[in-house]
Amino acid sequence: MLIRPLRRLLTRSTAVSRFHTFPPCLSSRRILQNFKLADIGEGITECEVIKWNVKELDTIQSFDPLCEVQSDKASVEITSPFDGVVKEILVKEGEVAKVGQGLCVIEVDEELLDSDSAEQMEPASSDAPMISNSKLVEDAASRAEHIPEEPSAPRRLHPMDPNYLPPSTPNVSPENVLAKPSVRYYARQSKVDLALLSGSGRDGRIEKKDIDAFLSQQASSVSVHSGSAAPRAQAEQDVIVELGRTRYGMWKAMTQSLEIPHFGYSTSLDLTSLHSLLPTLNSHIPEHLNPSKSSSLPINPSALHPAPSLPPVPESAQFTRLTYLPILLKTLAKAMMAWPVLRSSITPGSANEGSKPTLTIRPHADIAIALSTTTGLYTPVIPHADTHNIYSLSSQLKHLSFLGRQVPCALTTNEMPKRGATVTISNVGAIGDGEYAHPVLVPGGGVAIVAIGRARWVWDVSKSDRGERRLKVGVSWSADHRVLEGAELAAFVESWRAYVEAPERLIGEGI
Repeated sequence: MLIRPLRRLLTRSTAVSRFHTFPPCLSSRRILQNFKLADIGEGITECEVIKWNVKELDTIQSFDPLCEVQSDKASVEITSPFDGVVKEILVKEGEVAKVGQGLCVIEVDEELLDSDSAEQMEPASSDAPMISNSKLVEDAASRAEHIPEEPSAPRRLHPMDPNYLPPSTPNVSPENVLAKPSVRYYARQSKVDLALLSGSGRDGRIEKKDIDAFLSQQASSVSVHSGSAAPRAQAEQDVIVELGRTRYGMWKAMTQSLEIPHFGYSTSLDLTSLHSLLPTLNSHIPEHLNPSKSSSLPINPSALHPAPSLPPVPESAQFTRLTYLPILLKTLAKAMMAWPVLRSSITPGSANEGSKPTLTIRPHADIAIALSTTTGLYTPVIPHADTHNIYSLSSQLKHLSFLGRQVPCALTTNEMPKRGATVTISNVGAIGDGEYAHPVLVPGGGVAIVAIGRARWVWDVSKSDRGERRLKVGVSWSADHRVLEGAELAAFVESWRAYVEAPERLIGEGI
């Protein structure tokens, strides 16, 4: 009895184009499931949905990217655990989702569900009745019989046809415009329609500078046609601005920092020897890190046997000039290897179980870098800093700075792992003209943080009555007094000073 209605349906022109989902109904039962936001990091309770890579009624496969979310720490791409059809998007772009909250509704085969996906999926409606396969067939057949036959769309003329008229306004969808996801996000934040722009990049790709030029053009036209009284009246009114995701995370972290008993220690380091050494180091930057440098050897070193190939380095990690910061990082890592307490992280105890807090001593020096971005403050980590040379550390700093400047921020859990670092460096001297500061230590940020000020040439009379001209930089430390004593931090800084003011030690120790 089922074959005859099916044969009649397949012969109808109106049913052929609308009955493409019929065979799966016969083979398996499909159910609706809520795809939940999983726990993507320690201490992360909510995330902002930056961009959806799919639309409703899109067919997806396993490991296809669903959306991109941003937490207080990094941006993460969420992928689908199995095949299915996206029925409904529950959290729109720009909205915040809690961990465990449903992101979208996916229609999946019941046979594909297993215990591994139970944490991320739950039935969309617990009281929704299961529809049998025969019922689906009858409903589909009855709908096909009542579908009115739609008129066919008019045939579009070829551009070479004499009757062809070009459209007066561009009919381009923003989704069809060539642009990077970060540029699309920037356009949404600036409320700019990408279809109105012409790209200056390769193959007409729209760049961020195109959006800035469009905004500046709009601002200039508005200023020409508007009087001077209206802007003056708007400037005198209060404006309420909500904190962004990153700045709100900074708000909470600074509030929690009040639980840590801080103590500070400030001193200055003599960089005169490093200043004399820096030109030599700059003239010998490895070729794979310096794009402007090429080999000048007249003889090929691989004539007899291929030389070891250099590791590939992205363009964002290449540099042409070395600064003091990677050398200070290297010397700090050497001093940390001699002081295990500066390589320790705190594990708080449980008051209910009566357990004491513990310290975990790490085998290597993990150092975090305080990075100021357009969206807020981040602290990416350079793990195993003691195993890197000075050039490698400079490459790491350049790459982290590049990722932090992207919109949205391109730093991920690879650059910001859950365990964090044990010591943090803030290079405030690169921005301001100050010499000293009072950095703040937050929970999970290690046992100490140091702020490096602006280096200055001073007249030093501490070593001789006549004095001499020396290059010095101020360093300001804040440490967790629950772990570090004042005498321990002062002695550690002197150990660091011994490397900074006598960099020749690095050669003797094999760097």
